[in-house]
Amino acid sequence: SVDLNVKSRLFKMARTKHTFRSSHGVKAPRKTLASKAARKSAPAAGGIKKPHRYRPGTVAMREIFRYQKSTDLLIRKLPFQRLVRQIAHEFKNDLRFQGSAILALQEAAEAFLVSLFEDTNLLCLHANRVTIQYRDIILARRIRGSRM
Repeated sequence: SVDLNVKSRLFKMARTKHTFRSSHGVKAPRKTLASKAARKSAPAAGGIKKPHRYRPGTVAMREIFRYQKSTDLLIRKLPFQRLVRQIAHEFKNDLRFQGSAILALQEAAEAFLVSLFEDTNLLCLHANRVTIQYRDIILARRIRGSRM
């Protein structure tokens, strides 16, 4: 239910305009399509129409929900493959990799990074902040015991 409360606060329905209706039940006269089109095509009083902007946090929450639902790899395959080959070249020159081996390395690397960011976010929330910082990552790695 906490998830629903967050969604309901961020994604509110747009307000609708009310047209005047007298107490006799007679409908207000409709505006013509020509006047509506002229108003839409004409720029606002200040000049250029401002682009639509979502409220702060709305797009971030949408991205969070999207990436939590997805199971595909987030790091591009070719740049990751180049990085693996570059690191392996420092140890031995003539190394060859199967495609499945690089895919397994990428899965493991992404799982490690996701869990590291989860722990980092928990440490950030523990410090009553919402922005993760470098020191949160360092502390998460120290608590885990990885000192690389």
